[in-house]
Amino acid sequence: MRSPRSEEPHADLLPDILQQKSAPRTFSYVEKDVMLYAVGVGMGADPLNEQELDFVYEKRLKVLPSAATVLPTANGGFWPPANSSAKPGPRETTLDYTAVLHGEQKVELHRPLPPSGAFTVTGGVTGAIDKGKDKGAILFNESVWTDAAGEKVATLTTSSFARADGGFGGPSEGAPKPHPTPTRAPDKTIEIATRPDQCAIYRLSGDTNPLHIDPEAARVSGFDRPILHGLCTFGITCRAVLQAMLDYDTDQMASHQLRWSSPVYPGDVFTIDLWRDGKEISFEVHVKARGVTVVKNGLTVVR
Repeated sequence: MRSPRSEEPHADLLPDILQQKSAPRTFSYVEKDVMLYAVGVGMGADPLNEQELDFVYEKRLKVLPSAATVLPTANGGFWPPANSSAKPGPRETTLDYTAVLHGEQKVELHRPLPPSGAFTVTGGVTGAIDKGKDKGAILFNESVWTDAAGEKVATLTTSSFARADGGFGGPSEGAPKPHPTPTRAPDKTIEIATRPDQCAIYRLSGDTNPLHIDPEAARVSGFDRPILHGLCTFGITCRAVLQAMLDYDTDQMASHQLRWSSPVYPGDVFTIDLWRDGKEISFEVHVKARGVTVVKNGLTVVR
């Protein structure tokens, strides 16, 4: 992290970044936003699949739990994130957003999401790991949804890899240990194909980062073409768990989390391995055509 008042990193930037919080913000979403998100992660492609129809048709509308990652931006999306310009600390700490990648994501639902509603979201940085001046940094954020009565609805935790912002004097260790993937053969394996135009559809839910649509922006970030939104992959894995293990029963899903391990390109075909151990469903995602694992340490906890 760099301060606009200093050319060199200083150790006292650490409390600065940890003091950055976003102001409480009220947001709302409607049924159309819920359906658009579901289409953006591939739901409803088969018009005769009545279980998926419930996510894209208002008759018996269900909300994908992973939609919590984008619904706060549904009506008036923003990029960069709101807290990127927060200034409650001794100085503003800035990031090079062209070099920031999503590392891990978790959504915890304190109750199932309704098809429409209005909520308040607050958030901020909860931790920072310094990998070194030339190795980047890992930032941990948390945001919380509350309803009109102040009751928690959802808690989202995120880690981001800031590739150009290491060397600020913070701790080099202390990141949470990832969920261990079972070593036995998967209990079930399914395939889900992404669309070549998946980014163009998904971004309409509010994530307008040009990395995912603009070839020039992708090249600036070190990619030869636009990559799929990490949170789109997150939504597809949520859909996969519901499809393969929970019979599309969203009420059963208490939390969903994963760690990205390699970029995804629109058109990739996901091979998703799943394991069930009591209330824990582990998963991993591979793209066989490119010989890569794109998601590791996935975990869904059921109620």
